[in-house]
Amino acid sequence: MQSVRIHAFGGPEVLTLETEPTPEPKPEEILVRIRAASVNPVDHKIRNGGYVAEDRLPLTLGRDFSGVVERCGAGVNAFKQGDEVYALLTPDRGGYAEFVATRAKDCAAKPKRLDHLHAAAVPLAALTAWQGIFDNGGLSSGQRILIHGAAGGVGHFAVQFAKAKGAMVYATCSGNDIDFVRSLGADEAIDYKNQRFEDTVRDVDVVYDLAGDTQERSWSVLKEGGIIVSTLQQPSKEKADERKARGAHYMTKPDGGQLAEIGQLIDAGAVRVEIGKVFPLRQAADAERALEEGHIRGKVVLDVA
Repeated sequence: MQSVRIHAFGGPEVLTLETEPTPEPKPEEILVRIRAASVNPVDHKIRNGGYVAEDRLPLTLGRDFSGVVERCGAGVNAFKQGDEVYALLTPDRGGYAEFVATRAKDCAAKPKRLDHLHAAAVPLAALTAWQGIFDNGGLSSGQRILIHGAAGGVGHFAVQFAKAKGAMVYATCSGNDIDFVRSLGADEAIDYKNQRFEDTVRDVDVVYDLAGDTQERSWSVLKEGGIIVSTLQQPSKEKADERKARGAHYMTKPDGGQLAEIGQLIDAGAVRVEIGKVFPLRQAADAERALEEGHIRGKVVLDVA
């Protein structure tokens, strides 16, 4: 099979298209023919030397995919050959490839409304949003949430999930994305370059921080007992104590059950998927460069098929 790997840390130029053996699934795994894989910020962070020790190289990048089951391990009953699935991979394997062997429990049926390109854009970003605002933030119907970075891959899911839950959604984004974020269901979309969110937002239950540079300012709009949830850094315990609030930082985990719930929302028309750019597998370096250097609305996806 063909895959895109790195043998050293560095810029996009270290990504190389190679031929390697197709993996064999273990008893609890399925072998999937990948049709599309998404490109995420974690990919270029790993490529630049973050999260992974050098002795683990060479490494295939890519954390999520959509594809078709090629073969099932002896212990797998949930899927069969020909099933269309999508999943978030564990860090020890990659989606920038024609095939991947992955744990069956991490997979879910691909949403019927989506083609493989759009389905591949879902797992990491959507699970990050789901686990951030629900598992960590505890968001419930009638509460108020402020989402920073609402037009991006994770943010555009967070807005839709929060609205589907019945929350009041404030969202920051660039001026060019105001209409887009409103179309996702945001009750108030704020141009972070020309507006101070503190002038509009008050007493929110959850701040979902996907930007980082707004975290310190966000304490002032958080109600007592509220929480700041961040994918980027641990919120200050001192600030949390001052505000009688909480802070949480987390890493996204594969979860086939949650992906199945997300798929149901997508098939019901409650959640849509935005793709910013699509590249063929051989142009994975260009895809990472586009994500790393440019302002992308929604997700960047590799067309493996």
